[in-house]
Amino acid sequence: MRQGLPADLIAKILGAAPKYTIAELEEKFGPRDLPDGAFVTRFAPSPTGFMHLGGLYGALIDCKLATQSGGVFMLRIEDTDTKREVASAVDIIVESMRRFGLRYNNDSKYGPYYQSQRRDIYHSVAAHLMATGRAYPCFLSAADMEKIRENQKAAGFATGIYGEFARDRDLTTAEIEARLAAGEKPSVRLYSDGNPERRIFCKDVVRGSIGFPESNEDIVLIKSNDGLPTYHFAHLCDDHFMRTTHVVRGEEWLPSFPLHVALFRMMEWTPPMYIHTSTIDKIDAETGKQRKLSKRKDPEANVEFFLRDGWPVEAVLEYLGNIAASGYEEAKAKGQVKSIWDYEMRPKKIPMSGALFDMKKLEWWAKEFIATLAVPDLTSRAATWAAEYGDAPHKGQVADTDYLAAVLGIERDNPKRIRKDFITWRQTLDTVAFFWDDLFVPNTEFEYNRDVLREFLNVYDPADNKDAWWAKMVAIAEALGIKNGDVAMTLRVALAGRTNTPDLYSIINVMGPARVRGRIERVLK
Repeated sequence: MRQGLPADLIAKILGAAPKYTIAELEEKFGPRDLPDGAFVTRFAPSPTGFMHLGGLYGALIDCKLATQSGGVFMLRIEDTDTKREVASAVDIIVESMRRFGLRYNNDSKYGPYYQSQRRDIYHSVAAHLMATGRAYPCFLSAADMEKIRENQKAAGFATGIYGEFARDRDLTTAEIEARLAAGEKPSVRLYSDGNPERRIFCKDVVRGSIGFPESNEDIVLIKSNDGLPTYHFAHLCDDHFMRTTHVVRGEEWLPSFPLHVALFRMMEWTPPMYIHTSTIDKIDAETGKQRKLSKRKDPEANVEFFLRDGWPVEAVLEYLGNIAASGYEEAKAKGQVKSIWDYEMRPKKIPMSGALFDMKKLEWWAKEFIATLAVPDLTSRAATWAAEYGDAPHKGQVADTDYLAAVLGIERDNPKRIRKDFITWRQTLDTVAFFWDDLFVPNTEFEYNRDVLREFLNVYDPADNKDAWWAKMVAIAEALGIKNGDVAMTLRVALAGRTNTPDLYSIINVMGPARVRGRIERVLK
């Protein structure tokens, strides 16, 4: 093993003496008191933009695996990439988690949960690695590294800082002291002993054992510009000292898998189990081919899209949960479970191939969910959405909640035949907009039978029950020599402006005599 650096020099490299020894960190962040088989998972987003649907998918899996096993689900903010950080991104992440009911437990014992606040931990581990000869200070500038990359490309070599290209990996103590005295700020790099001609085998819970060439790159552990760790090094330290048992992440991290496992083995720490999930894909409208959901091209990639359009968050989770949990939809159809939270998700059953995000299938889940809501809950949810996201007409629709409840309650009194045409809160309010006079759009193309409308006004009595009302409709049809359905259709279009509506008697009842008479008289004029 290489000879390490002395403590006083390490303190100069890091800017201060390390706060902890490895033994002290092990004691400070000791094993969790959890039942056997409990999962400790974490959702660890970077605050670099909006909450991606793929992130929500992974967070759901994290949360589900932890809660069903009696474990712990954490939210960790990986904010070490200061160049790409977006000011409001953390608030967006936290609010998205709240909206979708993904509850995390950030026990203060294992915090803080912002990587930017865990510098002492990273520096302490980096100090240990330098003291044992497994890391070193590197004074390569950005220009130096660019020149190395250009030379490597010209010679046909793999690019990176490794082997003979790792210029500073064997600097003497005196050389390091001299560079520090000259004001140079080093990064801290891993002293890799990997050999790409050897293979490292890493176990994925879903994919099984995967062989990779060993990494021989001297990756940066601590950055020179801000003293913060790189993703790879923070991942090592945080998952170990937070006692993470399972890491759920997208398959785009598979190339980093061998490096992370190698880092754990280097520290003689047990790595967590890894679950690399498939990407969330869609069919491209232009090419007809399946591709990954794009942040730039697809509005549905942004979780905010579903909140803004009023999709029930439960339906979105049910849909994503069904992608991850094979057999869930069948179990629910049989009445064995009520929601994804009641169904046991098996890690080995999580799909490996790209999951196709199908808006039509999501619509089905939304219809099914809204059909389960009682009218007061349905009304409240639509009103809450309108207050936050709706335009002026939507806000007008929810101003009188009693009238809104009556409108939304049509054809919901029979639990065996509840209407299933409501998908989102926006679409729900748009669907019933004809009940409001200022939103009603008369049908000017329909050929009204005005004799039907005059006869109806002559016999209309708001006190009639449905049987009495229908008897009058039949009498009008007989008197005019037309079909019963023709009478109903003329009334339907006059009142609703459309040929397809819920129960006509219920519409008349909810609208009330003033509105009913007003709309019919408008047609007659």
